[in-house]
Order: sequence, then structure tokens, then C-alpha cells
Amino acid sequence: MKIAVKVLLVAVLLSLAIPVCAQDLPERIKKDGKIIIATMSNYPPICYKDPATNQLTGFDIDLGEAIAKELGVKAQWEETAFAQVFSSIATGRVDMALVGISDYSTRRDNADFIDYMKNGAQFYTIQSHAAELKTPVDLCGKTVGASRNTSWPKQIGEWSEANCVAKGKPAIKVVGTEGSVDARTQLKSGRLDAAVQGNETLPHFQKLEPNTYVAIGEAFTEDLVGLPVSNKEPQLRDAVKAAIERLQKNGTYDRLLEKYGLQANKLSPIVVNQGK
Repeated sequence: MKIAVKVLLVAVLLSLAIPVCAQDLPERIKKDGKIIIATMSNYPPICYKDPATNQLTGFDIDLGEAIAKELGVKAQWEETAFAQVFSSIATGRVDMALVGISDYSTRRDNADFIDYMKNGAQFYTIQSHAAELKTPVDLCGKTVGASRNTSWPKQIGEWSEANCVAKGKPAIKVVGTEGSVDARTQLKSGRLDAAVQGNETLPHFQKLEPNTYVAIGEAFTEDLVGLPVSNKEPQLRDAVKAAIERLQKNGTYDRLLEKYGLQANKLSPIVVNQGK
């Protein structure tokens, strides 16, 4: 009798220690032993190619590998264009995507978003202007640029109206640039006083060009970044969400954020479809 009780106790303890395994996944994934993840390699430090090895790397890549391991399967990465991400999920070509995608309600026709990170628009300048531009309010009346292909120019204008004009200060002069690379070039050449890009990407460029870029304050907007999966597979959604929650609990999630300088982008708890 005592032996039977001990065996039962050991079995219970082992079950508590074992991560969600393949049996908790949809049958097709369990059968294949892999989860197919769409990504892009043009978004450092979230996902990009290591210049030395030409291998996929970045926070999303490491997180995807950790999720797959936690689920007891392998990760198979499929590079794709952003425009094809949601159709690939809807048709079953991929199981999910890790591309640093903002969770917007307009993107949920065929997908549920497991929100695992946050990001926002970040004012920054160059080292030579840092003493003059210490806080975002110091930007009132200054020239600030951001990629015209993003919502950042509009958001800069809205921030300026609320924090400069409404308080009797001159408005920020907003310049739409050809992209974030162009904004950084104009900033270094003196055509801009400051610029804006995502706070999740700025640490990467600070590392690439030491003593060049300085953040001004904290991000002045906030979006939730989500991992989309088909809304026809709640079993997969729930398994992936639970895997990320365990990665947070065991410290893996925090270690990955620190590895890529993304501590400011931590999101806890993990939620579903809570973006704008």
C-alpha cells in the first residue's frame, strides 16, 4: 500500500513538472512534431539575420524556439512578406507568426492575437543635442522627423498639440522622412533636432553606433504586440499562451528581453486580443 502511494505521489509530481506537450496541441501539429512560424528578417532586434552567420536571430526567434521547446515540438521558420502573414495563417500555410505585429482589432478577422510584448513611439536625439533636449517638452518648437510610412508623424503632431500648443509653447515642426534610416541620417546631418522610432528598435541602433543616440523620456504611445494564430484553432492559441506564461514564470522571457535590451517592452500578464 505504501509503495502504491509513493508511486502515485511521484507520478503527480512529475506531471506538475512536465511542460505542455504535443498531446495538448492540435492533432496535425502533434503528428508532424513541428510548429510552422512565419517571420521576417528586417526588424532588428526583433527578427533579423545575423551578419556573421546569415542565420535568423532576434527576440522573436529566440522566443519562438523557446515556445516550441515548451510545447514539445520543433520550430520551423518560414520567411514571408508582411502582406502575406494573415492569409498564410488563414489558409493553414503557417501555424502562427512572430513578426513583432501590433495587435489591432482590424487585424482579427481570421486571427486571435496572443499579446506578449508592448512597444511605443520614442523621441530620441544625438549625443551632441542631449544636454539641450533632456525631456520631451524641450522639443516644443524643434524639428522632429519620423518615417512617413508609419503613424509616427501624426502621433508627433497630436503629442505636440497636447503638450506644446495647449500650454502656450510653439508646436513641434514635424518632418516625414523616407524611413527610419533617413530620419537617423537627417538627424546626424543637423537637418533634424530629434526623431522618432519604435522603442523596441532603438536599443539595437544604440548598440550598433555607441555614444550616438540618446532617448528623450519614455515612449509617448503604447501598442500591444501580438502573436497571431488562426481563430479557428483555440486549442493552439491556448497552448501557446500557456507556454509563454510558463516562460515568464521560469525567467526565460525576462532573460530574452535583457539579451536584446527590451526590458521596457515587457508585458505581464500575457493577454489575448487586448490591443486597440
